[in-house]
Amino acid sequence: MNEKKHGAGSKVLVWLLLAVWAVVVLFPFYWMVLTSVKKTSTYNNETVPRIVAEDPTLENYGKAFTEVSLGRYFGNTLIFTVATTGLMMLVTVPAAFAFARLEFRGKHMLFALFLSLMMIPTELVIITNYVTVVNLEWNRGIRTFLGLILPSVTSVFYIYLLKENFEAIPDELYNAAKVDGTSDLKYLLKVMVPISQPTIVTIVILKVIECWNSYVWPRLITRESSYFLVSNGIQAIRESGFGRQDIPAMMAAVVVVSAPLIVLFLVFRDKIMAGVSRGGTKG
Repeated sequence: MNEKKHGAGSKVLVWLLLAVWAVVVLFPFYWMVLTSVKKTSTYNNETVPRIVAEDPTLENYGKAFTEVSLGRYFGNTLIFTVATTGLMMLVTVPAAFAFARLEFRGKHMLFALFLSLMMIPTELVIITNYVTVVNLEWNRGIRTFLGLILPSVTSVFYIYLLKENFEAIPDELYNAAKVDGTSDLKYLLKVMVPISQPTIVTIVILKVIECWNSYVWPRLITRESSYFLVSNGIQAIRESGFGRQDIPAMMAAVVVVSAPLIVLFLVFRDKIMAGVSRGGTKG
């Protein structure tokens, strides 16, 4: 009897801690949305911030698109995200397949050296990439997108994650395919990619989130406001008079920028969890 009471008490404590943690994590998002639906005059006249909007309005969302170039920032970010993610998958999938299935001299040593790249501090990589991009003059005019995209089309972690998933596929399938005369490319596209779909979907979603939230590199390499991504655009809005004088409109812009990622995660959260757990389990 005491053990049952102890177990019930532990569950109540766990749920209580989870509830407190949920409030701590979600409250900033609630405050962001709350501020975005307040009138500017109401917000400025509040001596004590209120946790409920008395007269909510959506006019701040209109300001976010009409008074700043938020639409352009969205378009730039969409181009950057789609191009970077697509090129990365064209590099990641064949590389993972080569390390998982093909046999060539020095494969294990090469992969070990490849993994060692993860030990290099990000700051050093950024400096090297910046010097390269500037020397190639990819940070001028329309070539800005080249400077934004190309340094982000490889990822050691994603190659490693997909390699581990490919290695979990039984060797008998590969041997049977080779007996039937199936080429490596056809086996990759017809067998390995469909089987590894949860992990591939997870990698795509994580890369999309990474691109959408990218700030340091676009901030460093982009000189013209016409090429700003949403992260740079929000910073530019904050630094301008508009962002400082009209906080509710600023928060509305942040909500608009954050909404696609929130929806993406809510829709694909099961696939993300399945892909990560599958990638870390062999057999």
